[in-house]
Amino acid sequence: MSLVQLYIPSELARDVTQALGDLGNIQFLDLNKEVSAFQRTFVKELRRLDNTERQLRYLNGVIEKQHNLIIAHNPLLVLSPNTVSTIEQLTSEVNAMEGRVSQLETSFEDLNKRHSGLIEHRSVLNVSRSFFDNNIEHQARISIDQVDDAPLLLEQESLEAGIQLSNLQELALNYVVGSIPRAKVDVLNKILWRALRGNLFMNHAPIDEPVLDPRSGELVDKDAFIVFTHGELLLNRVRKIIDSLDGHVYRDIHSDADFYHQTLQQLNTQIGDLNQVLESTHQQLHTELFVIADQLETWQAIIRREKMIYTALNMFKDGSRGLVCEGWVPTSEIDTVRNVLRDVEGSGQAVLTLLATNKSPPTFHRTNKFTQAFQSIVDAYGIATYQEVNPGLATVVTFPFMFAIMFGDLGHGFIVFLVALTLVLNEKSLLHQKKDEIFDMAFNGRYIILLMGIFSMYTGLLYNDIFSKSMTLFKSGWKWPDSFKEGETVLATKVGNYPIGLDWAWHGTENNLIFTNSYKMKLSILMGFVHMSYSFMLSLVNYRHRQSRVDIIGNFIPGLVFMQSIFGYLSFTIVYKWCVDWIALDKPAPGLLNMLINMFLAPGSVEDELFPFQAPLQVVLLLLAAVCVPTLLLYKPMTLRRQNGNAKEAGYANLHDMSHSSTVLESEENAGDDFLVSHFEEPEEFNFGDVMIHQVIHTIEFCLNCVSHTASYLRLWALSLAHAQLSSVLWDMTISNAFSSSNPGSPAQVIKTVILFAMWFCLTVAILVMMEGTSAMLHSLRLHWVEAMSKFFEGEGYAYEPFTFKHINEAPAE
Repeated sequence: MSLVQLYIPSELARDVTQALGDLGNIQFLDLNKEVSAFQRTFVKELRRLDNTERQLRYLNGVIEKQHNLIIAHNPLLVLSPNTVSTIEQLTSEVNAMEGRVSQLETSFEDLNKRHSGLIEHRSVLNVSRSFFDNNIEHQARISIDQVDDAPLLLEQESLEAGIQLSNLQELALNYVVGSIPRAKVDVLNKILWRALRGNLFMNHAPIDEPVLDPRSGELVDKDAFIVFTHGELLLNRVRKIIDSLDGHVYRDIHSDADFYHQTLQQLNTQIGDLNQVLESTHQQLHTELFVIADQLETWQAIIRREKMIYTALNMFKDGSRGLVCEGWVPTSEIDTVRNVLRDVEGSGQAVLTLLATNKSPPTFHRTNKFTQAFQSIVDAYGIATYQEVNPGLATVVTFPFMFAIMFGDLGHGFIVFLVALTLVLNEKSLLHQKKDEIFDMAFNGRYIILLMGIFSMYTGLLYNDIFSKSMTLFKSGWKWPDSFKEGETVLATKVGNYPIGLDWAWHGTENNLIFTNSYKMKLSILMGFVHMSYSFMLSLVNYRHRQSRVDIIGNFIPGLVFMQSIFGYLSFTIVYKWCVDWIALDKPAPGLLNMLINMFLAPGSVEDELFPFQAPLQVVLLLLAAVCVPTLLLYKPMTLRRQNGNAKEAGYANLHDMSHSSTVLESEENAGDDFLVSHFEEPEEFNFGDVMIHQVIHTIEFCLNCVSHTASYLRLWALSLAHAQLSSVLWDMTISNAFSSSNPGSPAQVIKTVILFAMWFCLTVAILVMMEGTSAMLHSLRLHWVEAMSKFFEGEGYAYEPFTFKHINEAPAE
C-alpha cells in the first residue's frame, strides 16, 4: 500500500471523484476531522440530495403500499457517468413527480374517504329504515338491568313482546341514528345505560361491508344503531358519548318514508359520480407510478452515488485553486489511478504525488469467491497487521480438516457435501435473491461447507465409518477362529495389514472403544503439535520481514526449542511407540503419560524404557527447556535497552528516531521526485519498564499456553468419539429395529421399516449433521483462533475499504 496525495482543480473535483469511485481502489483519508459535518464545503449539495432521496423513498412507499406495482430490480446495475447538469435535471424531475404524485395520492385518499363515508351513510340509512318499518329480525329492545324507576320500563312485558313505531311516538321519544365500530357496541350499550339510568331504547344491526375509518385509514367492521330517549338534553349527552367512542351520528335521517327514498336516491347519484372520479384518479395515478417504478431503482442508485461523491469531497482540504486529498492505494495500481486522472477532461489536470510516511497502512488481501469465506474467518478474529503473514491461506486446508477429524463419517460427510454442492451449482440464481440471515450465512460459506464435506468423507474412509457402520472394502488383517461357543471370548489372529484406515474387523469387538480411544487421542496430540509448530514457524516469517533480529533471537529460537524439547519429544515418542512391534519383543508398551510426568518430577529415571539412552536425552531436553525460559524473559528487554542507549549516544532520541531518520534519507535518495517526504509521526519514547512487563507477560503466557493448547487439541478425539457413539446409538434405537422382525415381508413390517427409516434420517440430519456439525465447526474455529493464531498473529491492523460504487444498487442498512 502507498499513501498518495492528489491535487485536483476545483472544476474537476466532482468528475475526478466520480472516476475514482468507478475505479474503486483508493481509500480516502479525512483531512477535515477538526471541522464539524455542518461546516464543510459541500453541505448544501448533500442536503439537496437528501431531500431528493426522501422524495424517492416516498415514491417507493406509494408504489409498494398502495398500488402493488413491481419495482424493476437489476442486481447487475451499471451506471453511466453523470454531469452536474444531469443531476440537477434529475432532481427537478423527481421534485415535479413527487408533487404530482402527492397531489394525486392526496386527492385519491380524500375521494376514497368520501366514497366510503357515502357508502356508510347509505348503509346506516337502510338499516334505520328497516327498523322504522319493523322488518328486522330483532325488534327494538331495552338494555337489560334492574332499575325499577326507569320511566321507559313501566310496561316491561309489553315492550319485551315488541315495540311499534306508534308506541314510540306516543311516548314522545327523540332518537339518534349513527354508526360505530362493532367492537365498541357493547361498551356503548353499557355506558349509555349507566349515563341515562335506563331511560333509553337501543337497537343495532351489522353493516354488510367493511367501512374505511377516517382516523386510522383502515377498513373496520361497523354496526348501525338507533337510540331512543327523552329530551334534547339527554340526546346531546348520547351524542357526546358516541363521539368519544369513535362513532358517527347522522342528523339527517328521519322516519318519513318519502324522505328516505329521496335521500337514498341522492346518495346513489353521488356514489355513482364519485366512482367515476375515483376510477379516473386511480388510473392517472397508476400510470404516473408505472413510469416511475421502471426507473426508480436507477434514480435511487444515481442519487446514492452522488451523495457518496460529495461525502468524499467533504473529506478533501480546500487549497488555493483546488482541492487536496490523501488516500491509500495498492502500489501495483498507482499507474492505473494516474491513467484515470489523465482521462478526466477539463481545463486542468489532477496531479498525483506519492508520500513517504511511517503511518500504518490498511491491510488489503485480494480474494475471490472461493477464498473470501476463509478470509472472513480470520478477519472475524482480527484484521492482520500491515504485511503480516495472512493465516487465511492455510485456513483453506486446516479449517475443514480439523472439522473433519471431529466429524469423520463418510455418510454424514456426503450429506454435507451434497448440500454445499447444491449451493455452489445454483450460486448464480441464489446470489441476488433475498435470503434470511441463517441461509445467507450458509450461502456465503458454501465453499467452506463443500470442503468440510469432502474432508469428512476422507476421514470417514480412514475411520472406516459410514452411519456408524464399517465398510469391508479390503481384506481384513485379522483372522477369527473357525469354531467357537456362544458367549465365549474370541481372540483374532493378525495375518496382515489393512491397506488404508482402520480395519473393519475392529467394529463390534469388545476392545474396539479402548483401541480407537487410544488411537484418536494420540492422533489429536500429533495434529495439535503439527498445527502449532507450523503456526509458530510463521512468526519467523514476520520477524524476518520486519528485520527484527532481537525477536528472532529473543522470542522465536527459545520458544521453538522450548516447544520441541517437551511436546516435540512427546510427539516423537508417540510415533516411535507405534512403529515398534511390542508383541514380537514380548514386552508391554510403556505408558507415555507417566513417562512425561516423571520427566519433570524425576529427571534421569525411566521406569519402562522406550528406547536406548532415553533417560539422559530427557535430562538434556529438560535443561534446554529450563534455559529457554530466562532467555525468553530477559534477552529482548536488555537488548533493546542497550540499543536505545547507543542511539542516544549517537544524538538520537531513541532507537525508533534513528530508524525514522534513516527511512527518510532512504526515501529521498531512492524515490526521486515522485515522493514528497512528509506525514511522519513522532516515534514513541522507549520505556524499559513497559517493555519488561510486556515480555514477562509474553513469557508466562507462552509457557503455559504450550501446555494448555496441546491439551486443547484433545477435543479432536473427544468430539470424534462422541460423534461416532451418538451415531451408533441412533442407529440401534431406530432403523436397526426394522431388521429384527421374524416376518420381514409382512405389510406391517414394511410400514414399520419406512417409518423407522424416516425417523432415523430426520434425526441424523437434524442432530448428527446440523447440531454436531455446528459444534465441530465452532471447535475447529476455536483451534484456529486461539491455539494456532496466537503463536504468530497480532491482528492489530485495519481493513482496506476503498471508495467504490461497486455495490451502489444495494440500499444502505438502516
